[in-house]
Amino acid sequence: MHVNHRPKRGGIVPLASVLVSAALALSACGGSNDSTSTSSSVSGGPIRVGLITKTETNPFFVKMKEGAQKAAEAKGVELMTAAGKFDGDNASQVTAIENMVAAGVKGILITPSDTKAIVPVIQRARDKGVLVIALDTPTDPQDGADALFATDNFQAGVLIGKYAAAAFAGRQAKIATLDLAPGITVGVLRHNGFLSGFGVPGIDQNAKQQLTDPRVVCSQDTAGDQAKGQTAMENCLQKDPGINLVYTINEPAALGAYTALKAAGKEKDVMIVSVDGGCTGVRAVQSGQIAATSQQYPLKMAEQGVNAVVEFAQNGTKASGYTDTGVTLIAAKPVDGVESKDVQFGLDNCWG
Repeated sequence: MHVNHRPKRGGIVPLASVLVSAALALSACGGSNDSTSTSSSVSGGPIRVGLITKTETNPFFVKMKEGAQKAAEAKGVELMTAAGKFDGDNASQVTAIENMVAAGVKGILITPSDTKAIVPVIQRARDKGVLVIALDTPTDPQDGADALFATDNFQAGVLIGKYAAAAFAGRQAKIATLDLAPGITVGVLRHNGFLSGFGVPGIDQNAKQQLTDPRVVCSQDTAGDQAKGQTAMENCLQKDPGINLVYTINEPAALGAYTALKAAGKEKDVMIVSVDGGCTGVRAVQSGQIAATSQQYPLKMAEQGVNAVVEFAQNGTKASGYTDTGVTLIAAKPVDGVESKDVQFGLDNCWG
């Protein structure tokens, strides 16, 4: 149901003699200062690109920042970076946008923590002529940003749901879902995609809330955090010790769940499926801690985002719509009827 619209690539940008990416200080968000030589925009000034991630510690966002820095170096532009103090920290992201607009950025790339609450400040930036592209996580509504470069998060959920359904092959499932937080689009899409892939009827890809099924016996929020994932799994086991299938929003939550299952002596009896495709997660697939994961590609999101801002700054071409940056199911043990790649492919393409 997504319409793919890939922004056109700009031409080669003249490089200055020494190119380094800059992360300019943002007082509320813990940025750092560097200077850079830059290419020029149509107005003659330096091209500045902003990147705002949910946190600075999650390996996914660390890799996204690396991808943006490399793309900025290649294009000869300044990169300003900022991040929330924790997943869900909308206030720091609002401050970062305001600071970046004041600093004269041509475009902002953002992984929104609160997908609804961030929209008004994004609109104010857009009203001032700044191109805003959501990476990884769509705003709510999606057209709250100019464009979205992201994994198809619903499809990421579908893939691991299909894998689990095929692996269970008719066995009765008791499912725990370890989710993100209420109402956050990426969490809703992955959760509902998983249920759809598992065969739950009537799942609407456009639903705004997480749906459920009688086989889901426990749902807990984790904020994508490993320690909270462990606590959530412990809570679910207390609620129903017979849980035999666990969906997690990401691999840190999955590893937390595995720790809880192992402590309870149940790690061999419960299947965990997840989303991310980081190197730690893929190694967990290799070791059997996670059965399968949907791998996404943060480097590609960041690179395409920087390129789109540069083209906008140079000639006014504005990215719009949705660009699918790809997702691949990684599994150590393939199942019939579900296409997947092996662990080696996952390790060759992982991040973090």
